[in-house]
Amino acid sequence: MKKDIERIFRESIRVKEETLKNNSEKIVQSVESIRKLFTRNGKILFFGNGGSAADSQHIAAEFIGRFRKERRALPAIALTTDTSILTALGNDYSFDVIFARQIEGLAQRGDLAFGISTSGNSRNVIEGIKQAKKMGLKTISLTGCGGGKLAPLTDISIIVPSAETARIQESHICIAHAICELVEERI
Repeated sequence: MKKDIERIFRESIRVKEETLKNNSEKIVQSVESIRKLFTRNGKILFFGNGGSAADSQHIAAEFIGRFRKERRALPAIALTTDTSILTALGNDYSFDVIFARQIEGLAQRGDLAFGISTSGNSRNVIEGIKQAKKMGLKTISLTGCGGGKLAPLTDISIIVPSAETARIQESHICIAHAICELVEERI
């Protein structure tokens, strides 16, 4: 079992190193876009499914609360938390529109839509980004698996070079924490 644990850790480290090599400039661009957003009183809307939904909530909480230092709350919303909205939209329309409709109702020009999908092919995340683009929002995506259909739709796409969901998610939270820390230091 120790060999399996070592293999898992080594693979996670390898994927993170490759992610850093391929995406450091995009992470810088993300930090700068988010910093500018907050100086203009814009907000971030995070969304994704499953583990990416949990990551959306986690990252939004880091901005509303604090990451490492005391500061004012920074406006961030996870579109994954209101079960009444999610189930009503899923039932009355379809699961594909659960994020697009929330963006339509909650976002304003100058806000930022941040879609997370390990495959890059989550239909509801893609539709959310399309709605954000239609409304003139800046868009960022976190994906894996080559970026899927989502990556080319966003202004900034950070693609983890792996097809393994667990390794992608581990890199996504590392990227998100780096963004939170660097934004917090610069506002």
